[in-house]
Amino acid sequence: MFLLSLLEILTIVVFHPAKIKAEISKSAEISTTNTTSSEASSTSIPQNNNSLINPLVSQIGSSVPDVTSSNDISDDATMSQVNSVSQLTDVQPSDWAFVALQSLVERYGAIAGYPNLTFQGNRAMTRYEFAAGLNAVLNRLNELIAAGTSDLVRKEDLETLQKLQSQFTTELASLRGRVDALETRTATIQAQQFSTTTKLTGEVETVIGGILAGNNVVTKRPAPRNITFQDRVRLLLNTSFTGTDELRTTLTAGNIASLGGTRSGLFGTTDGRTSDNASPAFPNNQLYLAGLRYRFQPTKTTQVNIFTQSDGVFEIGLTGPINPYFEGSAANAISRYARRNMVYDYGDTGPGIAVLQKLGKQFELGLAYTAINGNNPAPNNGLFSGRYVALGQLSYFTPNKNFRLALTYANTYSPPNTTGLTGTNFGPVIGSNLANSTVPGTGTVGNLYGVQALYRFSPKFAVNGWVGYSAHRYLGRGDADVWDWALGLAFPDLFKEGSLGGLFVGMEPKLTSLSANVDLGAGAGRVDKDTSLHIEGFYQYKLSDNIAITPGVIWITAPNSDDSNPDSVVAWLRTTFRF
Repeated sequence: MFLLSLLEILTIVVFHPAKIKAEISKSAEISTTNTTSSEASSTSIPQNNNSLINPLVSQIGSSVPDVTSSNDISDDATMSQVNSVSQLTDVQPSDWAFVALQSLVERYGAIAGYPNLTFQGNRAMTRYEFAAGLNAVLNRLNELIAAGTSDLVRKEDLETLQKLQSQFTTELASLRGRVDALETRTATIQAQQFSTTTKLTGEVETVIGGILAGNNVVTKRPAPRNITFQDRVRLLLNTSFTGTDELRTTLTAGNIASLGGTRSGLFGTTDGRTSDNASPAFPNNQLYLAGLRYRFQPTKTTQVNIFTQSDGVFEIGLTGPINPYFEGSAANAISRYARRNMVYDYGDTGPGIAVLQKLGKQFELGLAYTAINGNNPAPNNGLFSGRYVALGQLSYFTPNKNFRLALTYANTYSPPNTTGLTGTNFGPVIGSNLANSTVPGTGTVGNLYGVQALYRFSPKFAVNGWVGYSAHRYLGRGDADVWDWALGLAFPDLFKEGSLGGLFVGMEPKLTSLSANVDLGAGAGRVDKDTSLHIEGFYQYKLSDNIAITPGVIWITAPNSDDSNPDSVVAWLRTTFRF
């Protein structure tokens, strides 16, 4: 096994230097989604075999040319200097060297690393290919000598080997030099790797921005025009134990303030809320556990996620495939609303389970249950007696995935006076104040329906959109209806490969009907009287594989669905670093 492993490594090094470079880079990333790969990256490569040649040399009473080389060989220095025109010539099956090596391989069982474990005698070999085979024979004979079975080695074969070594000195030296360099790099990776089972990734997001226009819809006074510089950091620890499972731990800290909440904040409404806001449950820039999830696949078509802190909808990626150019963490759209339909936003993080089941090649079924305060044993909390969101989605993709369609249903319940990490009790946390309001002291049930679609006209132009409807029931009091819709235009690779432009227009959640006896803060039976439009544009410029800069603007007409409120405008400049 030692011999075969060494031959395999030598063959790759000799004939595929680009491949071995890619493998080294891949190993440096310390992949954790495949434990087998992690173990391979930590396997020690056999040492330089010059020491093994010495016993062989003593058997034929002659020194072998020095074939040691520096460990500092660069990727470009993969071939020693050619000193003779003959060194550029392939070794033909009719050459004496070819016939001699073939005889030695067959006599001593030194297989030269061919896929079918045979020595090919019917095609020409490059000189480096030939050197790999010669090196294998040298190793095999040294093994026999070291085992005290040197009497099995014929003297004339040793003389033949000496002659072959003399003619292929350059190739052998280059071959062993590459192994030395590979060995050095592997040792460095092993010494510097974070973990053999865990991969650390992260993103740092900085934002310069603020309000350019608009009033607080509650006080009717102008909102402060202050420009701020804020940040958010996410660290992801992805651990795999079997190669097909993943334990993800997410740590987050940040201070990106929300510009508005329900009757609170600078705008006094969640209309135009920016994305990636800091949680009000923790002090600014305090590192906390934002997610903990274990994923495994009981079958090739089934993915199961069990989590103590997360949101099941996002664990199985129900929104990303339908809205890939606007959804994203510290990426793509600037606002929360442009990223997804309101039907996905009624929940919060907590414990639960999510399952993604493939139904053939073009359909997927996603099911998720999240108990918002499932860790709390107090009344009106817990896994099954407190606030929850249960969601199901059937997704369809054409074979080329240019057209995608999703039908979504969710049922949610919020007991009175319970809040999650976002500080809310019920509602999509976007849109008008009435759409996010409840009756004090009353539990609220929501039945949510959504249709989302994407069509990619070309690799550089795509359209997506959605319509959402939510039926609210204020238990023992009455009912309400909330609607939203949106249309997005995406321009991948705009001006530069990897960059992205986006234009978006939509109506954030709006209360359209309400039972006559229910008062949500504007009077009994009062609903949103006007239509507010959310208009957004952004351009995500890719500076490198790890850095992107995204300027964007959010323009809200008739904020809080009230024409008496002047339009609001927010400017945002986001820089994202990934590592």
